[in-house]
Amino acid sequence: MDLYDVSFFFSTMWVGPFWFAMLIFPEHELTRKALQGPWFFLGPLIVWWLVTIANPQALADLASDATDPSGILEGLAVIMGSKPGAAATWAHMVAGDIFVTRWIWKRCLDHNAPRWVAATAVFFGVMLMPVGLALCAALVRGDQAAENQALPSA
Repeated sequence: MDLYDVSFFFSTMWVGPFWFAMLIFPEHELTRKALQGPWFFLGPLIVWWLVTIANPQALADLASDATDPSGILEGLAVIMGSKPGAAATWAHMVAGDIFVTRWIWKRCLDHNAPRWVAATAVFFGVMLMPVGLALCAALVRGDQAAENQALPSA
């Protein structure tokens, strides 16, 4: 096991408790406190910096490739095809996923989304973030609890 294996494991495990808290205990005070500050995404962000500092040549290569628009995708593929590149990319994605998932969770709470909507959106927020974001955008509207109370019963 090397630095890159450890960084992959650490960035994944870092977001797990925050994700589970949003998923299982969305309204608990400890969940709210844990997600107030930057701690929920700080772990993967630190991993990204450590992996990048450990292999600064990859970032230099990416910057060099960016000067030639026809080669930037190829350069990115080469970097991501390496352990350092994959570890940095993973930490980058995990930090983004948990950041967006926190926004989804907060939006669901603020709009009193039904539990199944919130849980589904939060689940996919980390597992497949574009799906979680789309679900939240499509299913979370206004104050849903107030809207449901205003509807006449049939």
